[in-house]
Amino acid sequence: MENSLNSFDVVVIGGGAAGLMCALQAGQRGRRVLVLEGSNRVGKKILMSGGGRCNFTNLYTTPENFLSANPHFCKSALARYTQWDFIAMVDKHGIAWHEKELGQLFCDDSSRQIVNMLMNECLQANVQIETRSRIIEVRKTDNGFSISTPQTSLECRSLVVACGGLSIPKMGASGFGYDLARQFGLSVRDTRAALVPLTFEGKALARYADLSGVALPVTARSHDAAFTAGMLFTHRGISGPAILQVSSYWQPGEEIRVDLLPGVDAEVWLQERRQTRPDAELHNVLAEVLPKRLAQRLCELSFGSKPMRQHDEQALQAIAGQLAGWSFRPGGSEGYKTAEVTLGGVDTDALSSTTMEVKSVPGLYFIGEVVDVTGHLGGFNFQWAWASGHAAGQAV
Repeated sequence: MENSLNSFDVVVIGGGAAGLMCALQAGQRGRRVLVLEGSNRVGKKILMSGGGRCNFTNLYTTPENFLSANPHFCKSALARYTQWDFIAMVDKHGIAWHEKELGQLFCDDSSRQIVNMLMNECLQANVQIETRSRIIEVRKTDNGFSISTPQTSLECRSLVVACGGLSIPKMGASGFGYDLARQFGLSVRDTRAALVPLTFEGKALARYADLSGVALPVTARSHDAAFTAGMLFTHRGISGPAILQVSSYWQPGEEIRVDLLPGVDAEVWLQERRQTRPDAELHNVLAEVLPKRLAQRLCELSFGSKPMRQHDEQALQAIAGQLAGWSFRPGGSEGYKTAEVTLGGVDTDALSSTTMEVKSVPGLYFIGEVVDVTGHLGGFNFQWAWASGHAAGQAV
């Protein structure tokens, strides 16, 4: 391929976490790299993440923290670029950070520090970055790929697709990466919103909508997955970390079960309260361990609120069972507009787990969220972005 201004060793489509990591790795290896970002700035999702402080990785990252049709696919990349490798880069740039909970690492100051770090690494590696780059066409050529934009035509030996999934369309998310995969004959597994609040409808909405703002720790379950964390009632349904986590496992039409008193033997506790507070009404007793408004509502809907001495052992057993297994059937989710990630994506069977290269199309790579690898809440999706970006960046 001739060495002209419009010829590159590597073109990366997408200036998010995975794309920037891939670009800086390739640039450091002496490759001539161009990043094409469709929006007006790179790293938008990084900037808004973690409440503006970027939950950039997790101390306890393992392959078990990821969902994929092939749960083994992520192992190679995660093993070769770990959370400790990314932390070392953060430390090298003097960015102060802290562990919030459960291994989740955040910047002390601002997520902008992470974007600036990646930009500085790209600058030092002579990576070119162009924003507002709308791609009209991508074609395979004898020497690699040809890319057409409204302004120009580009050529490259290696093409890396890092343009993310469908989550948060207001930031420019689209299905372009999936369309490109299909163009080259790859399968795309069904996509849906993940790490997303769930919604009520009908009777459930009428019963719980006015509890908006009520929060409590719970254990939420869907299928074999269980997460102990916070739950939050909203005016449309429920959210909070525990619910976002199980949303990735839940399928429309299914029930979700919630233990409202995680770590507490509700039956033993209620029996003890009947002895120590026999004249107290049930809703006041439950308000010792549940938000007052929720305790009141549960009694209105299910338990009644007689004095404790009027609830026999069988009644308390039934109440305990409902507290430990409060179940509901969500009407749906809030969808891609608030989802943190997209579940599904480019089928990993088409890719090398070592390099992220398409087995049937040499020189074509897919990394990050566009691939069928989805992490749990808590910095895991960023770690997948860093690891998959590193894998491709070392191979292109």
